[in-house]
Amino acid sequence: MQETTKTKNRFRLAAREFRTLSSLAGASMMTALNVVLSFFTLRLSELLKVGFSFLAVAATGFLYGPLLGAAAGGVGDIIKYLIHPDGPYFIGFTFNACLSGFLYGLYLYKKPVKLWRAVCAKLTVSLVINLVLNPLFLSILYGKAFVLISTVRLTKQLVMFPVDTALLYGMLRLLERVRVRQTGGPLSR
Repeated sequence: MQETTKTKNRFRLAAREFRTLSSLAGASMMTALNVVLSFFTLRLSELLKVGFSFLAVAATGFLYGPLLGAAAGGVGDIIKYLIHPDGPYFIGFTFNACLSGFLYGLYLYKKPVKLWRAVCAKLTVSLVINLVLNPLFLSILYGKAFVLISTVRLTKQLVMFPVDTALLYGMLRLLERVRVRQTGGPLSR
């Protein structure tokens, strides 16, 4: 019962972020960072790329919650496509970007930074989006076998998961430290 109340309160706070100018400005800057980081993505094939723009999406979810995280993820995906398209536009990838921001916000918003939380957030995004939804959408888009795409992506995820998780955790610790300096408390604003 009490956990349900905490979750509802966290969603109310997240919804309020849409009405705060500083939150909208911060989310906009994170979206711009997301776009800039996407220029440094290595495209290994039409089915496989390695990048770190997820850090900006995760930071948005951590700082501003799942709702603004989802919005920033979706807007960032559309802007990235307009500026630097790397294949045909497909709405499923925009959905994935929204879902990614939402999931990071769900795990990280208004919660203390813990390694297990960073692992769970990255693992959920990796399993749901990177290993199920992205291969599904790529198989629809390119007409390739889902199992083939999933196998290639599984190998990439096994290699990149520890690296991505370490980067995510380090970034979250840094953001928490900056927030403590600015506000005097790790979770207050």
